[in-house]
Amino acid sequence: MTSTSNPTWALSGFGDEIDPDPKIQAAVMLALGASHIEVRSAWGVNVVELSEAQVAELKAILDESGLKVSAVASPIGKVDASLPAAHEVERLRRIIDVAKALDTRYIRMFSFFRAEDKSPEDIRDAVMERLTLLAAEAERAGVVLIHENEKDIYGDTPERVLDLLQTVNSPALRAAWDNANFVQVGVKPYTDAYAMLRPYLEYLQVKDAIAGSGEVVPTGRGDGQLVETLTALSQDGYTGFASLEPHLAAQHELGGFSGPAAFGEAARAFRTATDAIGVTLA
Repeated sequence: MTSTSNPTWALSGFGDEIDPDPKIQAAVMLALGASHIEVRSAWGVNVVELSEAQVAELKAILDESGLKVSAVASPIGKVDASLPAAHEVERLRRIIDVAKALDTRYIRMFSFFRAEDKSPEDIRDAVMERLTLLAAEAERAGVVLIHENEKDIYGDTPERVLDLLQTVNSPALRAAWDNANFVQVGVKPYTDAYAMLRPYLEYLQVKDAIAGSGEVVPTGRGDGQLVETLTALSQDGYTGFASLEPHLAAQHELGGFSGPAAFGEAARAFRTATDAIGVTLA
């Protein structure tokens, strides 16, 4: 990997953590100096349920604001691994249409929940089958699935994230890195996971968390080793997106919420950290 002095990262964020209204989402993101926005829902409707008319209206709002879309934050793979494989393939096809309409190549996704009486090993074969089908669909469409290391899915630990990336072995499946989620499963992100997963890391989701309680906090106030991670990324050539996902007011199975004030606090904490290591956010 090459070393990049004073790199520039594209600042983005989950707009629906600010407000359900995409006009307010866009206004706040612009005020925070962002060039992009990550789309998980608009007007309280998840991306997989948005109508074509709603997607067109959303695109018009973002075009008018000058914001581009860094990724579609889909719920693909946030279902039980026992569901038929075709269930998520069909949903992904809809999400691919949304991603293309919003002019982004990245689609965030997950690697399936399991029943309480099942272990990760019990669902491994089902997960790999489904991820292989999803990656093939993405590859055909010219988009990239970015897997988030969410707690309680198959790929919640570094070892299992590596397992799924190596097993599926597709250029259309890469890693979305989330320090806070690793903390919530007892992992020290930089110490335990960075070297292992850096070759696959293509997208940075920004949030921190406190070990033990799992409480999500702004950058640098938790145990997510954000400073170490950000420093390493700045030194080894990362020039991708940094997407704020603060979860400071609420978090739930399909996402979280912060509100404009808390979202701004999270953005300022992140910018303080990146300023200190010579990374420009634009």
